Amino acid sequence: QVQLVESGGGLVQAGGSLRLSCAASGGIVSINAMGWYRQGPGNERELVATISSGGSTNYADSVKGRFTISRDNAKNTVYLQMNSLKPEDTSVYYCYAGVRTALWQRNAIDYWGKGTLVTVSS
Repeated sequence: QVQLVESGGGLVQAGGSLRLSCAASGGIVSINAMGWYRQGPGNERELVATISSGGSTNYADSVKGRFTISRDNAKNTVYLQMNSLKPEDTSVYYCYAGVRTALWQRNAIDYWGKGTLVTVSS
C-alpha cells in the first residue's frame, strides 16, 4: 500500500522560511510527477508546485521566486523550500505522487498525503 507522509510544517513569522518533506513508500516501482498543493481556510485546493521525474518544475504565480521544489528519486521524497513566507501562505499543504506499483501498469496513479499545516503569523 502506497503511503505519502509529509513533515516540516509549523508556525513561522512572516518573512521566515520552512522546508516541507514528503516521503513515499510501499510497493513503488516508479514515480512520475510529484508535487504540492495547498488549501487555506475557506479556499479550494490549489496547485503550489510540481516536479517531473526528470526534474522539470512548475510553480503557481503566487509562489514563484519564493518557493523551490526538489526531489530525491533514490529516497522517493519531494521537498518544498519556502522562503519569504507571507500570512496568505497559511494553509494545509498536501503532497502527491504519480506512482506505478507494477511493471505492467501503463498509467501512474496519484496518491496523496494527509497534509501538514503551515501557519504564517504577521
